[in-house]
Amino acid sequence: MKKISLSLCLTLFTLFGVFAQNSDNIKLNKDSIQFDKFGKLLYTVVSQYVDKVDSEELVENAIVGMLKELDPHSVYIPEKELKKMNEPLEGNFEGIGIQFNILNDTLVVVSPISGGPSEEVGITSGDKIIYVGEENIAGTGLQNSDVQRLLRGAKGTIVHVKIKRNGENNLIPFEIKRDKIPIFSIDASYMAAPNTGYIKVNRFARTTIKEFIQAIDTLKTNGAENLILDLRGNGGGYLTTAFRLADQFLDAGKMIVYTQGDKQRRQEYKATRIGTFEKGKLVVLIDEGSASASEIVSGAIQDWDRGMVIGRRSFGKGLVQKPFPLPDGSAIRLTTARYYTPTGRSIQRPYDQGKEKYYNELSRRFKSGELMEKDSIDFPDSLTYYTPNRRVVYGGGGIMPDIFIALDTTLNSELNRQLIRRGVYNEFVLNYLNTNREEMQHKFPSFQSFKSDFNLDEEFMDNFFAFAKNKKVKKDDGEYKKSRKLIHTQLTALFARNLYSVSAYFEIINELNDSYQEALKVLKGDAFEKAKLDFE
Repeated sequence: MKKISLSLCLTLFTLFGVFAQNSDNIKLNKDSIQFDKFGKLLYTVVSQYVDKVDSEELVENAIVGMLKELDPHSVYIPEKELKKMNEPLEGNFEGIGIQFNILNDTLVVVSPISGGPSEEVGITSGDKIIYVGEENIAGTGLQNSDVQRLLRGAKGTIVHVKIKRNGENNLIPFEIKRDKIPIFSIDASYMAAPNTGYIKVNRFARTTIKEFIQAIDTLKTNGAENLILDLRGNGGGYLTTAFRLADQFLDAGKMIVYTQGDKQRRQEYKATRIGTFEKGKLVVLIDEGSASASEIVSGAIQDWDRGMVIGRRSFGKGLVQKPFPLPDGSAIRLTTARYYTPTGRSIQRPYDQGKEKYYNELSRRFKSGELMEKDSIDFPDSLTYYTPNRRVVYGGGGIMPDIFIALDTTLNSELNRQLIRRGVYNEFVLNYLNTNREEMQHKFPSFQSFKSDFNLDEEFMDNFFAFAKNKKVKKDDGEYKKSRKLIHTQLTALFARNLYSVSAYFEIINELNDSYQEALKVLKGDAFEKAKLDFE
């Protein structure tokens, strides 16, 4: 057990004292008495308790318990988790740069990351990593955490691997120098129609705006006059990135979002003159998984009549977290303010009935029918707001879309759910490409040739279900008939991803997405003109 030192107690006193002094610089008030009370309690327990106590655990439990009494998004982050949590938003990590899967207890390279160290030394899709250093990692019960432990490391360090490659009798040795590996926040960017581009953003990271500008420039070069911005399932990220993305669409001077809290004065974020897509029809796709930064962007677009929001009501996370470092390298992310859209709508949904109920919101929405029927959502008059063109928008938490799209479950079945749960789709595709990759690349040298000519015939599907049977998933003819289109599309999309790119995956899978299809329909019609949206 670790003993807490007097100096650490004094550090804690100082920490809590800083918070007290920041509150109007009043030292001897009710709050400061409570800070002193906590510090003395901690010191007394550690110095006088009958048994040894783990001071580190004691303090961490106290911090977690304290934050639990606040809102659902104020959290404590131990030092060892802090860097890992920040990686997706910082836009990079350090390692060898591969996308991988563990197939039959073997590490298989799905694809080397473009420009990364593995690609530079010649590692290719389908390679199997058998040795890392002198350690045999094949057939050893390999886990994802083992892969990260072995292959991630500081930039400039060397890792030696041995690869099994189809057509080669012997293992191939590679020396890879680790480097910074980019984590992309844009999953897909492609032309959805002759004059319409599509961009899917998965998070709001430091690199998002750079990625977006590159994508929109390419789409414009290819003839894009309209844009579908897909924020479905995007849980958010940096406030500054959300502001800068919304800025791409809005005229200079227009409010994008403002924040305000009991201890935080109102702070406004307004559009500048740097927008890359201030003209042209714009559709924003959202759903119940779109949160925080996604809601800032879609709320600003909606409030200024700049575009059409399509999908289902967003998650409703409108609380601003600010990181506060603690003396041992850990930190807390403390809610300090709320987000408000330009019309004054609070994005945050209520959380006064406890965290458990708050996080079960999606289950509640499903049971209440909200995901299926727009009329299941009740908005009182007090939550009605108006845009400059007198369109009605709603407050009360989350962004309600202009066009509601019900969750479609008609193609789903227990057969499809079993195929997903047992990992049949992904394993089958990887196994098939393990022996047929070169043949498929020769037959379909480009994604466009694949998209037009690839066909899942009866023989192919018989092989698929034979594979599924070995995974203890039995084909049911009735359920297959119901889910046939869904099953075939998912298989085709996975082949496209593994052969070409993530963009190719979304270009295939979006054929089944009702929100996406509605967006294409709306962009062709006169809905923008009827709603008096600002796109010219």
